[in-house]
Amino acid sequence: MNTRRSPLLPKDSLTQSLALIALLLLGAAGVAGPSGLLAWGENARLLEQRQQEIARLTAERDRVKNRVALLDPRHADPDLVGELLRSNLNVAHPDELVIPVKN
Repeated sequence: MNTRRSPLLPKDSLTQSLALIALLLLGAAGVAGPSGLLAWGENARLLEQRQQEIARLTAERDRVKNRVALLDPRHADPDLVGELLRSNLNVAHPDELVIPVKN
């Protein structure tokens, strides 16, 4: 039994070629596209950087929130108020000795 395949028509080969090209383009986009395999490493690195920045900003926010709570006019912390007066207004108690320090 000798079976022969009928030759592909030009229309069929063109359709198959276009389908192959489309599949190759989809595969290339899946590997090298903006959300492809190659971008995963970059996205993971950016995620780690952003998480570190969030942790730093959260710590800074907590520090500022604590400072604001200490400066509440209803019950201000006397030590912090004294520190701010001395540093911002250059005031001192009469019995204090000021020693300038060179940086």
